[in-house]
Amino acid sequence: MTIATRAGVQDRAPTVEWVTFLLITGCYGTWMGALFWAAAPLGALIIPVVAFAAVLHSSLTHEALHGHPFRSRFWNEAVMFLPLSLTVPYARFRDLHLAHHRDSNLTDPYDDPESNYLDPVVWARLPMWQRGLLRVNNTLAGRILIGPAIGQVVFMVSELRLLRAGEPGVLRAWIAHLIGVALVLALVWLSPMPLWAYLVACYIALGVLRIRTFLEHQAHEKVRGRTVIIEDRGVLAFLFLNNNLHMVHHMHPGVPWYRLPAVYRAGRARFLAINKGYTYRSYGEVFRRFFLRAKDPVVHPLWRGPGK
Repeated sequence: MTIATRAGVQDRAPTVEWVTFLLITGCYGTWMGALFWAAAPLGALIIPVVAFAAVLHSSLTHEALHGHPFRSRFWNEAVMFLPLSLTVPYARFRDLHLAHHRDSNLTDPYDDPESNYLDPVVWARLPMWQRGLLRVNNTLAGRILIGPAIGQVVFMVSELRLLRAGEPGVLRAWIAHLIGVALVLALVWLSPMPLWAYLVACYIALGVLRIRTFLEHQAHEKVRGRTVIIEDRGVLAFLFLNNNLHMVHHMHPGVPWYRLPAVYRAGRARFLAINKGYTYRSYGEVFRRFFLRAKDPVVHPLWRGPGK
């Protein structure tokens, strides 16, 4: 597999990307250490460590579905099999996320599986309490606090419809996921960490992940103006494996996480011109501007209807 970047970098991907593989090993090691060695002496103080590992695991799962750290899809999926945050089957995340990478559909309420926008017709049918929840969910604070619950309910309703319709691969994905969930919960049960504390850690992890997805995409007439760049180099950038440079990732989805900053630096002016200036300097700026204020309306502001 050849990785080519428009910044003029071209490399042959190694058989094993050791940086990513070692990070996967460290992530599982941190998780196991927190469960079996640190949970007893630290008690509830270990919850943030488990949440940290779960967020990192989710970001590494994203790397795996894009072909890292191995050339083999089988081995990439095997090493990320355990669902540490319990909620989404790997195979469903893989299929939905790769569908999301059809950039022409970005933010489409129907054809982009990761869109947060609603069709105005759907919005008009919602009761007032649901509209209120979704408005709160469109602030960063709401996305962190209630976003995981809302997202899981919406996801489960969609998945149940697909299961009833006999959509190929969905039942198999959920069977594999439930086996993984059983293994994770068995390990938690054997560890000193209480189940309630583990579930709290999972919810915190899902809330942190909502920071990344909060403004990854915006409604824009031009496809290239729909994807964000957040020039952050802090803890969140690491936890998200540089996916804050989201425009770079969408343009070069085969580039591993540790090379994204160099690709961005080499072509910064061009990337900023391409995405029409949809850029923030840091997650600190994002928090200051949108913690209690919505960045977008819930209704897609440019929606003209399916196929238009």
